[in-house]
Amino acid sequence: MSKTGEYAGFKNYITPAGHARLRAELDHLWTIERPKLVETIAWAASNGDRSENGDYIYGKRRLREIDRRVRFLSKRLDIAVVVDNAGKSHDQVFFGATVTVTGQDGCERTVSIVGTDEVDPVRGRVSWISPIAKAVLKARVGDIVALQTPAGVEEIEILEICYDELP
Repeated sequence: MSKTGEYAGFKNYITPAGHARLRAELDHLWTIERPKLVETIAWAASNGDRSENGDYIYGKRRLREIDRRVRFLSKRLDIAVVVDNAGKSHDQVFFGATVTVTGQDGCERTVSIVGTDEVDPVRGRVSWISPIAKAVLKARVGDIVALQTPAGVEEIEILEICYDELP
């Protein structure tokens, strides 16, 4: 991992909203959850025998989980490259775009291209290194591109490209 936002050969691109969510989670863990937990652990430790003290044992385990997540979030934020394309009027698909496509079956689907830390399939958020994102990147409305799927290659047509702010 390098300081230029690369991890295993990929840059850690992220939208402003995604960056804010990770920062908020880190701040919450560091300033609220962790201090409360440390207080609980100290109280539990003062009760004597720690070997059968459920509050102490659970607290220490949870503290390790929080510390692991804090380290992960800190590293991801340190190498994040924030890309803000919201409100831009690109005629091609780039990072941050919301793209509506139609497949050979005639079904439309809409995906937003986001960073690897922001993937949320239920909300249509796909990583910029996912197969569908790779297929549509740099395409324009009306283009037909090849999407590699487990069932083989599927042709999809780009119907719409927009760069609305992603909440």
